[in-house]
Amino acid sequence: MSSTEKVIQNFINKFQNEETWMAIGEGLLKIIVILIISKILIKIGKAAIRNIFLLRTRSPLKTSERRDETLARLLDNVLTYVVYFITAITILSVFAIDVKALLAGAGIIGLAVGFGAQSLVKDIITGFFIIFEDQFSVGDHVRIDQFEGTVQTIGLRTTRMKSWTGEVHIIPNGSIVQVTNFSLNNSLAIIDIGIAYEEDIEQAEKKIKELLETLPDKYEELVKAPEILGVQNFGPSEVVLRIVAETFPMKHAALGRKLRKDIKQYLDENGIEIPYPRLVMYSKDSQNNKGIGL
Repeated sequence: MSSTEKVIQNFINKFQNEETWMAIGEGLLKIIVILIISKILIKIGKAAIRNIFLLRTRSPLKTSERRDETLARLLDNVLTYVVYFITAITILSVFAIDVKALLAGAGIIGLAVGFGAQSLVKDIITGFFIIFEDQFSVGDHVRIDQFEGTVQTIGLRTTRMKSWTGEVHIIPNGSIVQVTNFSLNNSLAIIDIGIAYEEDIEQAEKKIKELLETLPDKYEELVKAPEILGVQNFGPSEVVLRIVAETFPMKHAALGRKLRKDIKQYLDENGIEIPYPRLVMYSKDSQNNKGIGL
């Protein structure tokens, strides 16, 4: 019998041995138990993290909900990574792999890779300071470089944000240089209304003020009653009046559309004309001159 045939025969005999299948079954059972325990630990850990931050919100000390939400998600990710790492090491030990030697080798390789992974280290350090300084949090509407959207997650390496059109942007933290946060302070809706030159401007302002005073009861997004600042500009066929309305963060666009509709309807009800472009044509003939307005 050749050496190859002997190896094949030994392999067949090994798998025909009852002890081999017992060892395989025991190993599989251990792996299943380890995976189940890891899932349970992750669920218990995440529930504990949520409860801790829930107690913080109910405490008399003032806390930032934005920052708490960001820290909660970050701790969820860290907990998941740590449990998965321990699970992987435990499963390797089930296969009789020398974990200590593996970790020692991984440490040396990690040190060598670390010198070349400066961008990764930069991402992690920047992510830590973003969270520590509370530059922006989960749920904030921000502009990062040319991207704008709502922050979904903040990790130690990347930040995920979703634009209002549905695109999801994943940005390395180390590349974040400038951030504009639209969610920290109240927003301002600016509305310009055109009034015909033929109308009484003071009367128009009076009517608009009457309407604006009733709007806080209608729209809960308003911080206070909108203000009419006065004449903003002289257009080709209208006098432009400017109105400003302070709203809660990122509510100004939707509220501005509602206010324009209300003001238009109210001015129509009071017979105040909002002008529109007109084209006037003049024709000359030998008998008379007539202007035809269109």
